[in-house]
Amino acid sequence: MPLVFPSTHPVVQHKLAALRATHTRPPEFRALVRTLAALLTHEATADLPTNPLPIATPRGAAEGRVLADRIGVVPILRAGLGMAEGVLDLLPEAEVWHIGVFRDEHTLRPTEYYNKFPPRSRISLALVVDPMLATGGSAVRVCEVLTNAGIERLKLVALIAAPEGIARFTTDMPDVPIHVGAIDDRLNDVGFIVPGLGDAGDRQFGTF
Repeated sequence: MPLVFPSTHPVVQHKLAALRATHTRPPEFRALVRTLAALLTHEATADLPTNPLPIATPRGAAEGRVLADRIGVVPILRAGLGMAEGVLDLLPEAEVWHIGVFRDEHTLRPTEYYNKFPPRSRISLALVVDPMLATGGSAVRVCEVLTNAGIERLKLVALIAAPEGIARFTTDMPDVPIHVGAIDDRLNDVGFIVPGLGDAGDRQFGTF
């Protein structure tokens, strides 16, 4: 699969096992989402360009490297909010742009209801974060919004993906890499990932 990068890191797999478990309560679930987001962002940013920066150390001069990109993290509301915190743990200077999209439970089509961007974009790379890549509709819609806002480089970071969502996303956004913790078996007849982990938003915020 072009530009699809499922994680093989043993710590990611260990954390995903705890995330899926039905007995994991919201406080632990939120902490796991945050940690997994940081781990997967670490993998997603491994190829970013850097610039040299002279550094004065207590023992003399050294040449450091700094990120060349100004990065924005874009959580898809609401479930992506917990992942944004994990990305900011790793990249505290990143801007946070919010996009609200809900999936119609009957048509499974995404509807945008909110976005909050700065009046003038300063970022060169957007990391779109959402725990689940299910049908792919919401992720595609968010990437379309960002592209229309002038963001040329995007990456999608998800915890779990379905093959159907990957197929939809890579068809509509072939140049956007997907970094994901695990690729599951399929979608069920109401658009949930199987085996998945249930509703990621409800499990984070206790609204089940």
